[in-house]
Amino acid sequence: MGSSFSQLDLKYISTETILACMATRVISAATLTRDLGRWRHDDTGAEDGAARRSARPAYLALAEGIRLLIHDGRAPLGVALPSERDLATTLGVSRTTVTSAYTLLREHGYLLSRQGSRSTVALPASVKHDGTKPTRSILAMMSPGELPTIDLTYAAMSAPPEMTDAYSFALQGLPIYLGTHGMDPVGVLTLREAIARRYTERGLPTDPDQILVTLGAQHGLRLLLNVLTAPAERVLIDHPTYPNAIEAIRDVGARPVPVPLRPEHPDVGWDLDGIRSAARQTAASTAYLVPDFNNPTGLLMDADGRAELAAIARETRMTVIVDESMVDQQLDGDDPPPAAAFARGAEIVTIGSASKSFWGGLRVGWIRTNQSLITKLLGSRSSMDLGTPVMDQLATGYLLEHADTILARRRDQLRSRRATLLDALAEELPDWRAVPGAGGMSLWVQLPAPVSSALAATAPNHGVLLAAGPRFGVQGAFERFLRLPYTVEEPDLRLAVKSIAAAYAALTPHAANPLAPLTCY
Repeated sequence: MGSSFSQLDLKYISTETILACMATRVISAATLTRDLGRWRHDDTGAEDGAARRSARPAYLALAEGIRLLIHDGRAPLGVALPSERDLATTLGVSRTTVTSAYTLLREHGYLLSRQGSRSTVALPASVKHDGTKPTRSILAMMSPGELPTIDLTYAAMSAPPEMTDAYSFALQGLPIYLGTHGMDPVGVLTLREAIARRYTERGLPTDPDQILVTLGAQHGLRLLLNVLTAPAERVLIDHPTYPNAIEAIRDVGARPVPVPLRPEHPDVGWDLDGIRSAARQTAASTAYLVPDFNNPTGLLMDADGRAELAAIARETRMTVIVDESMVDQQLDGDDPPPAAAFARGAEIVTIGSASKSFWGGLRVGWIRTNQSLITKLLGSRSSMDLGTPVMDQLATGYLLEHADTILARRRDQLRSRRATLLDALAEELPDWRAVPGAGGMSLWVQLPAPVSSALAATAPNHGVLLAAGPRFGVQGAFERFLRLPYTVEEPDLRLAVKSIAAAYAALTPHAANPLAPLTCY
């Protein structure tokens, strides 16, 4: 086409031009109003008339509220804001107030505008992220003996005592496979039977032929993306989400499209209307979602939400990849049926893993789908690997047979450690806001200031490694958030929080510098 760009040309095209050429999603006035919440109140939260009269001008408060939504990932980069007229009507303010707020955001680099088009969300040059995989810090590449005291960059537990028995069992069962070539791209039958049985027990009848064993959930996701997506296609994601999934989507040339989560409303969590709207507006053919204890928030999608998600997938002809890596970490409430139990066909594909349930070093995962898709996946897999190690598969089969006992104990450990982490945060960092999810292995903590990356950079000097909030989003979102796993021992958790508090105190005098509050001129 005459309007297409060559790869050479793309080197010289600005971010603004690229965003202008993308299909534009629009945030509705009702959605933006809901997410803004109590934007008109002053910083103390007072609601009386005197406090309102002494508060900042309405346009400045509105601009500040929208700015925070941008940094929190609620207003994703490239998405268009509602028209000034619509937003003014929904908020019950004058159009001048909205116009002034948009102008202020535009002057500070948070909005891009073109004549005849809606204003789209952006980030100022000083805080833009290029979307590439973050470089590991020098501290993270040191030998184990040189690492800081506590590493909170991983949400994973140490192996259970049964791991030794699992490999002893696997070694005893190995001889019957030694007379073969040992390369089975589908997976050992006994393991596929065990996985299928667990799905059936959870309310999703499954046949072993519907299971493909992989080298972990990440490998399964990559296989699915290779088959289900094409370069430049959109893939919907919940936002925040698992960072390696974002990288996998980018690695196949697809574009992650964020749909914000709302951890402050755990009974709602997923914006299903937003998922439906984004799917229609972007023509996304695929979505990647973590409805079972989302990593990092711990949110759990209820049964009604899963039924609605399946309906959305059918309506929009979108395949939803559901990541169940955290499904065994239920800490509160009831566990709903698998999301795929609400599907009528192949609109929901499930990936699972033994890594979070048992041990990160056990690189065994699986895909549950129909046999037609498995055949396509096997064709793609041959160019990547020739199968999952038999020993690891046999060990995983043993662990699944003893899962009830192992997982009950590990859940008790996680509940206790979560309580310890919450207590330590309340004591050391009382102005930080943590809303526990129904399960998972981490807290998604909101900071008073957007300093997550700076905090992660300085924390190693105080004896702790952290994963900053922007790792879990796209385009620089979540600078006001931090993921804190509760997978290490309780004394280490308390020490880690003390170290984080010391690192945060060192940042406080400069906390506002990168993203200074908006001012009028």
